[in-house]
Amino acid sequence: MTTSHPGPGNAENIPPGSGSAPPDTVLEPPTGSALTPGADLDSGLLSPVRAGTPVEAVVSDTAWLQAMLDAEAALARAQARCGTVPAAAAAAITVAARAERLDLVQLARAARETANPVVGMIKALTAVVADDAPEAVEYVHRGSTSQDILDTGAMLVARQALRIVVGDLRATEAVLATLAAEHRDTVMAGRTLALHAVPTTFGLKAAGWRQLVLESATRLEQVADRLPVSLGGAAGTLAGYLQYAGEGTGQHALVDELTAAFAQETQLAEPVLPWHALRTPIADLGAALAHTAGALGKIAADVLVLARTEVGEVAEPQVAGRGVSSAMPHKRNPVLATLIRSASLQVPALAAVLTQCLVAEDERSAGVWHTEWLPLRECLRLTGGAACTALELVRGLTVHPDRMRANLEATGGQVASERVSAVLAPRLGKAAAKDLLAKASLVAAETSRSLAEVLAELPTLRGVFGPGEPAALLDAAGYTGAAGALVDRALTGAQGTSTHSHLGAK
Repeated sequence: MTTSHPGPGNAENIPPGSGSAPPDTVLEPPTGSALTPGADLDSGLLSPVRAGTPVEAVVSDTAWLQAMLDAEAALARAQARCGTVPAAAAAAITVAARAERLDLVQLARAARETANPVVGMIKALTAVVADDAPEAVEYVHRGSTSQDILDTGAMLVARQALRIVVGDLRATEAVLATLAAEHRDTVMAGRTLALHAVPTTFGLKAAGWRQLVLESATRLEQVADRLPVSLGGAAGTLAGYLQYAGEGTGQHALVDELTAAFAQETQLAEPVLPWHALRTPIADLGAALAHTAGALGKIAADVLVLARTEVGEVAEPQVAGRGVSSAMPHKRNPVLATLIRSASLQVPALAAVLTQCLVAEDERSAGVWHTEWLPLRECLRLTGGAACTALELVRGLTVHPDRMRANLEATGGQVASERVSAVLAPRLGKAAAKDLLAKASLVAAETSRSLAEVLAELPTLRGVFGPGEPAALLDAAGYTGAAGALVDRALTGAQGTSTHSHLGAK
């Protein structure tokens, strides 16, 4: 196999549409390219919803490495608290356990030989400890196993990410509460199956968005409160930890003591059992993130509909340069809602991967555990990006009540035909009233007249209505049902704003 060089026949000279490079050609970046070994090849170029958002930093490779090192150091300190590791050794391991002291790219490549990044990390950490405090070397990763460290690190990463996500959700919920209150009685067309149904209010719509966000924040807080340490040893029996502790009495009590100490050092929860092959914590986390992404996606989907040119009932916040089209100067695309929706369609699919990983064989899985890592990170950062974006969207959302009212009148009162049918039912019979309104609505649509005009001309209705009654019944503002009361109930009900201890822990 040969390396490509500039010149005839090189991949750079292949005409557009001619397919891939010749099979004997290695494609290398040109001199000065950013695609150099060790470069960050996942900067969010194809995932703009999370690019540059706060959640990216806490789920990056460096953050993940630091979380695993934090788990390793916390385990050493927990063992020291239990008297099975010298306190000085635990302190030395803690000082050495810094991501900047290890070569991240080298660790990633070494993981190809062991199928997980922990083995190479422990080797590198041991070398650092050997330089700092040689007497502490034998206590690095003592009695532990890769999955204890990676799973605990994953829980630490998840907690950091959830703290950011929940913060954005709580702020979004507060903004939506204000929107719901301000527009409690702002009448708009309710739409079902894409068409006008009956009147509703924008306040009720905003209250619905808020409820979804509120429920998502509560779910994430509950999941965060249950994120557990992983402590099982080679096959979930903790045998290695006990063996290194010595043959003395009280070994079974040591299991409880060590688990509790590890949980306290990490500020994570204590599991009932080792969970190497019991993947409920990951599945629960994925499900809560999928719900959150879906809830935010509902808001985005509604905004995309309401922001259509011919609808124009809401508008995204205007920022110079945002939403511009590469071809059409007049366009200002709804970028924020588009980004949120993209995440909402990805996260549930990725969470399904995490759920199917519950089907793990034996006491440690081959491939199932390994499958979780990337989908979990994507769920965290896509949901985090969506939450950050949603907060910006609702903070700057412009509501146009005048357009809502104009759209309500587009069907000439038909949006309230249900009300007229209900009033006529006791006078004409339910079936007859419904049939009459259906035919009258059709005539109104075909002749471009108001429904009130058509009803006034029907011989069947002479003497049935009082003076001006049809027009009054067809006033959309008078037919919003319990919308206002429902908004009040939502805003004065249980707020669910409690913050759980593990989520708030630093």
